[in-house]
Amino acid sequence: MCRAPHDARRDRLTCRCHPTRPDGRSANALVRLPPAAPAGQTVLFGHIASLVRKDGRWQLRFDPALLLTGTAAEQAAFEDTGSRDAPNDSYTLEESHRLLTYTVSSGAAVTVITKGLGSSSIAVAELSQILKGKNPRHRPLFGQPKASGFWIRVGGKYPNPVLSLDEAYHP
Repeated sequence: MCRAPHDARRDRLTCRCHPTRPDGRSANALVRLPPAAPAGQTVLFGHIASLVRKDGRWQLRFDPALLLTGTAAEQAAFEDTGSRDAPNDSYTLEESHRLLTYTVSSGAAVTVITKGLGSSSIAVAELSQILKGKNPRHRPLFGQPKASGFWIRVGGKYPNPVLSLDEAYHP
């Protein structure tokens, strides 16, 4: 039983006594792998251009990218910069900046990275405010989520809403 001075249910992502979230996924926000998706769902990496309320729904404008490692990262870096240097064996390839539009489920799971490389679960509405440069709950954010990459998990049934948004740690 957790004896730490906090609400273990609310702080499940940051509590070291609870290694997993209620959905069974690891509580470690620093895993660079995308979240697993059931058959029919899709996981994408990219950057959030905007997240706004429109016609009673959350609307996400998303710029997809490829998060490359190894030889693919080295070669893409070489073709883009003339150097094979891929710091931390990682290179983000952004072929175009075409924004894709998604509906976001109001109950979508959202995870942001906090200072000390912890993580916090927040509501979609709070992420929207953070992306606008506000921090309504004064969370100790690790960086600027607007500049960070996110893994999004998209549902498999029309209107194919985004079911989760996880800020990616990218060294």
